[in-house]
Amino acid sequence: MSDSVEPPDISVVIPVFNERANLRPLSERLTRALEGAGVAFEAIFVDDGSHDDSLDELRAICAGEPRFRALSFSRNFGKEVAIAAGLDEARGRAVVIMDADLQHPPEVIAQFIEKWREGYKNVFGQRTDRATDPKLRTFFTKLFYRLLEKFGDVSLPPGAGDFRLLDRQAVDALLSMRERARFNKGLYAWIGFKSIGVPFVVDERASGASKFNFARLTRFALDGLMSFSSVPLKVWTWVGLAISCFALGMAGYYWVRTMLFGVDTPGFPTLVVSIAFFSGVQLISLGVLGEYVARIFNEVKGRPLYLVAERVEAKKSEQE
Repeated sequence: MSDSVEPPDISVVIPVFNERANLRPLSERLTRALEGAGVAFEAIFVDDGSHDDSLDELRAICAGEPRFRALSFSRNFGKEVAIAAGLDEARGRAVVIMDADLQHPPEVIAQFIEKWREGYKNVFGQRTDRATDPKLRTFFTKLFYRLLEKFGDVSLPPGAGDFRLLDRQAVDALLSMRERARFNKGLYAWIGFKSIGVPFVVDERASGASKFNFARLTRFALDGLMSFSSVPLKVWTWVGLAISCFALGMAGYYWVRTMLFGVDTPGFPTLVVSIAFFSGVQLISLGVLGEYVARIFNEVKGRPLYLVAERVEAKKSEQE
């Protein structure tokens, strides 16, 4: 689109990864919801290297609707980066971020817009329950947020996620941060601005399954904790101090025992256990250091956040 065109009121950014079956119903519900809200809008789908026919479906959708357009990455870069790419492309006075699986109801966007017009610049959807999540995932999610609340540099509102509306000023603030280990929920909280939550009920997925397995969620949690907390680094100072005090105490105990009762034959099991324990502590501490160093290494390389393989919009489809 030309830069001379009047920017829309609302841009909707939707990361997509293997969501072909959900795209058509989503586009129809989104159009009805935003037309009902009486706003000029655009929708930007970001195909994050899907392996199914999501890109073909996006081509068909965008060909028939000039308010929809899409980016297709050269490979999978991750949801957090896909959101960043959508924000780069968004031209609206405010931007809504939502998932493509229809668990974020498009009809709630009208409530976001009402709060935005009241002066709020960061309007977030607030989950009222986690009934759609497995119990084990719910447990670890709550544990992660408690740890981040206690040790992190930001405070995340309970139930808040990516589903939200951001004023243009808040979007520009996010765009100024080009870090690669992105934890968007923390970034939304870090930028501040006048914020409010809008409760909503998470719908069941219309089709398909969640793309976040346990390993990816663990990696995501580590990114979040290490992006907004230095406690994992600092804690090893206290662990080392505690172990040193323990070792000095044991040395004093054995010295007194030797003075009183003479020298005992050294215990082989005690020696093996001690060596294994302290070796494990050292390796864990080195591993934590390595995680932070790896993030520094990725930042200083200065590679782009993402690469776009194809741009899809109605104007290009008509020319073809």
